[in-house]
Amino acid sequence: MEYEPVIGLEVHAQLLTRSKIFCGCSTLFGAEANTHTCPVCTGLPGSLPVLNQKVVEFTVRAALATHCRIAPHSQFARKNYFYPDLPKGYQISQYELPLATDGYVEVQVDSQKKKIGILRIHMEEDAGKLLHDFSSDRGASSYVDFNRTGVPLIEIVSAPDIQSPEEAAAYLKKLRAVLMFLDICDGNMEEGSFRCDANISLRPKGQKAFGIKTELKNMNSFRNVQKALDYEIRRQTALLDQGDKIIQETRLWDAARGVTASMRGKEEAHDYRYFPDPDLVPLVIAPEWVEKIRADLPELPDRKKERFIHDYGIPEYDAEILTSSKALANYYEECLRTYPRPKIVSNWIMSELLRELKRDEREMEECPVPAGNLGEMLKMIEEGVISGKIAKSVFEEMYQTGRGAQDIVQEKGLVQVTDTSAIERAVDQVLAAHPREVEAYRKGKDKLFGFFVGQVMKATQGKANPAGVNELLKKKL
Repeated sequence: MEYEPVIGLEVHAQLLTRSKIFCGCSTLFGAEANTHTCPVCTGLPGSLPVLNQKVVEFTVRAALATHCRIAPHSQFARKNYFYPDLPKGYQISQYELPLATDGYVEVQVDSQKKKIGILRIHMEEDAGKLLHDFSSDRGASSYVDFNRTGVPLIEIVSAPDIQSPEEAAAYLKKLRAVLMFLDICDGNMEEGSFRCDANISLRPKGQKAFGIKTELKNMNSFRNVQKALDYEIRRQTALLDQGDKIIQETRLWDAARGVTASMRGKEEAHDYRYFPDPDLVPLVIAPEWVEKIRADLPELPDRKKERFIHDYGIPEYDAEILTSSKALANYYEECLRTYPRPKIVSNWIMSELLRELKRDEREMEECPVPAGNLGEMLKMIEEGVISGKIAKSVFEEMYQTGRGAQDIVQEKGLVQVTDTSAIERAVDQVLAAHPREVEAYRKGKDKLFGFFVGQVMKATQGKANPAGVNELLKKKL
């Protein structure tokens, strides 16, 4: 039987506020354990939460950017469960009355555009972090760091509209880009600032009813999300084909082995005993404030993509890639200020720069080549100082060292040979060294022309001006 996957994603994004959601403690990552805590975030008796207005503003920004409906009234609720890193014994979240609902994100997969619905966006506080030590002579020990407790999160719950692992990855990339363009989340998946759980089920193609779903956790990259979903589709398909039933459970992705493994059964939903938090009054959002936030929204990826196509005349494919992150879009436009040739800049960024970053597993924010330096190098190609071939080796050194192109070219003596007499001497030497090839070319074997060009470039160590080489070769042959 042919099956189709039904996928829904739950994304937790940490907001870039300086203080926590209900107290004044710092949200700075990497501090010494339990130094960013107070009676409020550790849930000591008699302490009372006070809502951080900036958290609400950032959540409204995310909701507007994803076309959500902002609720005029929303409410915080207590989500009750017991875990060592949850000091109060409950998490302050939103349940029946979230801040935003009914939005969407538009993605593009294989030239096909699709809107993926967003069911809700709500605010909540993060839990702490468990640290496990297995090196002690006295046996394993576990510790709790409460620094992360109370750090503000938004949970973004997609509709079950995603039908493939590729769509899931595209949705996550687009959502992350939107949040980063808004400057409300740094999108760091390794530090947990942007993390995702996936729900996936299979059903016979054409059937409307959903199948039994499994929940996938522990996926800390877009690639791992896609791989985990691919594996789970294969696993569930094999079970269904054998006549077995899918068990509703939570499974962890094991990246090293490339498989999902059962973590816990989930036959029944957890009874979190949600109820309105009595320490926090209902939240009323004034329409005027929403419109003020809307007016202050920055240019978002879709709008920037349209502008790049219209203003710079680059293909849609290029614009899609260049606006996939805020840092990349800014880099492109900064480079254009030095070298205003949009398509040439686009080609170099997408081929040379992104290839190097991918190889080193670096984010665009970690790019060692300043945009102005790339622009200066491209100007040197246009002015004939270096050839396009030499420019690639120059760029590699720029990437490795962070130095400018002029310094590298001068130090290594890579200035392009444009002197016609010097090129002519090299051409004469090559033709004299290959008489049989010359005779074959003159008898109609035109493809040998590329051979001659290559030999001349080799003789001049790649420094000869290609246009001059071509012109002289044609004349001599």
